[in-house]
Amino acid sequence: MYVNGREVASHEGGYGAFSADVTDALNGSGPQELVVGVTDLTDATWQPVGKQRRVPDRGIFYESASGIWQTVWMEPVPAGHIDTLDMVPDLDSSTLLLTVNTGGDTDGLTVEAVVRDGRRVVSRTQGAPDEPLELSVPDAKLWSPDSPFLYDLDVVLRDRHRPVDRVSSYFGMREIGTAPGEDGRLRITLNGEILFLMSTLDQGYWPDGIYTAPTDEALRWDLEQHKRLGFNTVRKHIKTEPDRWYYHADRLGLLVWQDMPSMRTGERPPAEATVRFEAELHELVEQKKNWTSIIGWVPFNEGWGEWSQKATGRIAEEVAEQDPTRLVNAHSGVNCCDSLGDSGKGHVIDWHAYVGPATPMPDETRVSIDGEHGGFGLEVDGHMWFGEGHAYHMLPDSESLTAAYVDNQRAVLAAARQCAISGAIYTQLTDVEHEVNGFFTYDRQVEKMDFDAVREVNEEIIAGADGSGPGGPDPDPGTPGLDGVHAYLFDDGSGSVATDSVGDAHATLTGTEWTDGVRGGAVSFDGAGEADTGAALVDTTGSYSVSAWVKLDEAGEAFQTVVSQDTGDNSAFFLQYSGQDQRWAFSYAGLRALSADKPEPGRWYHLTGVRDAQAGTLSLYVDGELAESKSACAPRKGSGNTVIGRAQYGGELVDHLRGDVDEVRVFDRALTRQEVAELARN
Repeated sequence: MYVNGREVASHEGGYGAFSADVTDALNGSGPQELVVGVTDLTDATWQPVGKQRRVPDRGIFYESASGIWQTVWMEPVPAGHIDTLDMVPDLDSSTLLLTVNTGGDTDGLTVEAVVRDGRRVVSRTQGAPDEPLELSVPDAKLWSPDSPFLYDLDVVLRDRHRPVDRVSSYFGMREIGTAPGEDGRLRITLNGEILFLMSTLDQGYWPDGIYTAPTDEALRWDLEQHKRLGFNTVRKHIKTEPDRWYYHADRLGLLVWQDMPSMRTGERPPAEATVRFEAELHELVEQKKNWTSIIGWVPFNEGWGEWSQKATGRIAEEVAEQDPTRLVNAHSGVNCCDSLGDSGKGHVIDWHAYVGPATPMPDETRVSIDGEHGGFGLEVDGHMWFGEGHAYHMLPDSESLTAAYVDNQRAVLAAARQCAISGAIYTQLTDVEHEVNGFFTYDRQVEKMDFDAVREVNEEIIAGADGSGPGGPDPDPGTPGLDGVHAYLFDDGSGSVATDSVGDAHATLTGTEWTDGVRGGAVSFDGAGEADTGAALVDTTGSYSVSAWVKLDEAGEAFQTVVSQDTGDNSAFFLQYSGQDQRWAFSYAGLRALSADKPEPGRWYHLTGVRDAQAGTLSLYVDGELAESKSACAPRKGSGNTVIGRAQYGGELVDHLRGDVDEVRVFDRALTRQEVAELARN
């Protein structure tokens, strides 16, 4: 930035505010020349850009903004002046910790801070600038979504009795934290009370201004619709907003998850880019830490721009140290996409699932939330950016769209009660370019659902997700012993039927051959075959275990399933080789417990998958040893046939096995570690 040919300021990054004292660059009188020169290569560089792309992908990345997209202003200030305020409410002491940060020469000056409730003076405090002051707020009125009360704050910088500078502000007395619910599991609290955070994914894009809303009223309108729809929270997704947006959120009573805009996707960033990313992240936290509405910081999303799991954990800890008054969600969608895995740091475990909801469980130190779900779509002629669009699940009309939303949200309430998630985030408030999964069209002109039904179910979730449980289902002792309730020893040696040696669900063989097994016979699959038991052998809503001996012919990039159970959509479970990970896996769609090592073709392995409904876990054992256990609270319902040798995904028959299988056993309970080890030994 230049004034009269003299450089007065420079800044890197498209999201942070900056200013300059231009006094010394001004001419004594007459016109002044102001030049702002900007270089913005968007995703041609590694700068944080969020979802902006030079070439939008007609998917989840959009048109890039250009030019100045936030407010610019000039103001005169005294030589010694108030620069910024640091405000931290403390509910325990009923005080506001205030630091009046100053600029210029403030030697000998003092500060007076006056807290007001309307016209009533609540407290008056004097002290030194740049030093913490405790402002009394007796019998504080607490800020919440239902009662977003804000105190007014007047701050005066004085030279003895003469006012030198004056600013007006406000603050809310609120505290975000975590505490165990009645069921003993950790949940998010607001002002010491458990509150379920029901949120939209709000991307802040506009068809006319891209990053910039057309008016301040438009900024407010988007937030008002959240309240109308029964939401109490907003996730500001991979973008920041002008200060007026947060002002409106404060006034309306909306909690805000604030994302850090990501670097570009598709590869890991170089070292110099990571330094810049961290600098911009800490700048964001510093500049937005006073907004009452912001209750959590989200540094990473789905691994976009992530460079190491260790660095992600370190960054979460550093943000928590920078702002200890808010939650840090180290990695939204840590289970998804380009994520390098869970660092174990921060205050939140956050999974994504479409259409979901995601069902992570809290651990001893971290709450859990569904970070993204839903995404139901509807095309509205005359109101689409490209004339057509996509979503995670398309519906034909408003009625079916509303029904899908309500049904999906009832699953959110079940996840809150059974899995103890503390919040959920629905995708999304408005359509954006090719995405047509909003409550509103991109132009905000068409309401796509029955908003009364939306509000009703959202309020039902917030009221019902109170931390009281009921928790997981009571364990069913199941059938004792290690024979199982169904078993296929494959000792028949001929024919097209494999005998169920324990039950009566004999399996029909297609595309298979008889061969030698670990002991006795086995069945060999040619990459297109199956052994269909003709029945649902597993009640997938409860606890169960499935075991098999398996030998692969090849271990490449293709998935190969040993045992699964059909649903008509995605298999209720998969005991399989994951081609994506090149590991053994026991999995749900989107969630895998994996082995540590890649299997060797031509070698027999004993696999056991254990679903423990009471513990809410999905565990894989290889050769009798626990490989990995994953939190998997909510069951995947499936009443279709149990099948050996293939899976079902998107309604299609997929992931056919190339290899041999011996001694498949099905149990109606969760086996213990000792039982799995004994099963493998025997």
